[in-house]
Amino acid sequence: MSRLSLMSAGLVLALAWAASAQSSQITVDHAWSRATPPRGTTGVLYLTLTSPTGDKLLGVSTPAAASAELHRSQTTGTVMQMRPVEGGLDLPPGKPVTLGPGGYHVMLMGLKMPLKAGSDVPVHLTFQTAPPLDVVARVQGLGGGMADMPGMHAH
Repeated sequence: MSRLSLMSAGLVLALAWAASAQSSQITVDHAWSRATPPRGTTGVLYLTLTSPTGDKLLGVSTPAAASAELHRSQTTGTVMQMRPVEGGLDLPPGKPVTLGPGGYHVMLMGLKMPLKAGSDVPVHLTFQTAPPLDVVARVQGLGGGMADMPGMHAH
């Protein structure tokens, strides 16, 4: 094989790897949290995840809290229940998965200080196959929500 052919083959492989790495990148949109009362020790985090190739959210952490857990709220009859999500959250290929009020969300437990409107919360996300992502969630007012959130993008 000629030197030029080897270089061409190497370039093709490098481009294929780069395209594969880029296409597996998970995007995070609308990362936000709600302000907490002055003595609050728990908070909540919401965001939207999209994986072009499919993946699974396995963990969330933040220096703002002792722990962060993936939870799901659901109503059974007239009772709303909140349960931890075991085994991670599936991210189907190309379909946004929204963690929002009344559904999947991240519980922040053991807050190190109250979450104040206008501040930011750094968040570390781990996935089954994609590389980890560090994002920033903007804290909204106590009644704040996604409607109040300008197009916040993070990765």
